[in-house]
Amino acid sequence: MPKNDKPVSTRSDKQSIDQFIHQVRKTPQQAGGQGRLIFALDATASREATWDQACDLQSELFLATRDLGGLAIQLCYYRGFREFRSTAFVTQTSQLLKLMNGVSCLGGRTQISRVLAHAVKETRTQPVKAVVFIGDCCEEPVDELCHTAGELGMLRTPVFMFHEGSDAHARAVFQQVSKLSGGAYAPFDRNSPQVLRDLMAAVAVYASGGAKALQDYSSRSSPEVKRLTQQLR
Repeated sequence: MPKNDKPVSTRSDKQSIDQFIHQVRKTPQQAGGQGRLIFALDATASREATWDQACDLQSELFLATRDLGGLAIQLCYYRGFREFRSTAFVTQTSQLLKLMNGVSCLGGRTQISRVLAHAVKETRTQPVKAVVFIGDCCEEPVDELCHTAGELGMLRTPVFMFHEGSDAHARAVFQQVSKLSGGAYAPFDRNSPQVLRDLMAAVAVYASGGAKALQDYSSRSSPEVKRLTQQLR
């Protein structure tokens, strides 16, 4: 797969990563072990403009949980003609960034159903605390997506659907998927990366520390995070 030749971090980024790793090593794990989170991305051509932004912001998934015992994250993505891939679970920002920088966007139809089915399979093997999905459209039968989302709800694996853009059909589908799974829906604009950063950090906190940790985080965070938290009550 094509590689991204841009520098993947600055010196300050490396310092933050090093501090995070040091903190995780000395912080006691939460009851039940390290939280597992699936980070799923639409990598079709329509998302190319914001793919680099997602690469830049993914470190928030780790950094937000440094006081909660850390997080193990699996990257999933789909693109092209029925191409769907998932990685091993990783525990360091540098590992996830390397995986994401090895992916380029490629035209194709959405495969959200495969993301949700994969999440069901993973959580039946070992519990997954949350699924984050970032996408902008939906080209699949709604009933199938809702059925699998309901399965995830029964398994207590909420899906957080982060919607880029303003497609009305995608909004309606994403809201149903999040509700049936016990998760939450949140829109974001490609011109407001801070919103996506806050939302990703909030889900990471939830996956690591549960609802109480998210409520604590929400109380000092942005209005978007507060709205996300309210959907879980």
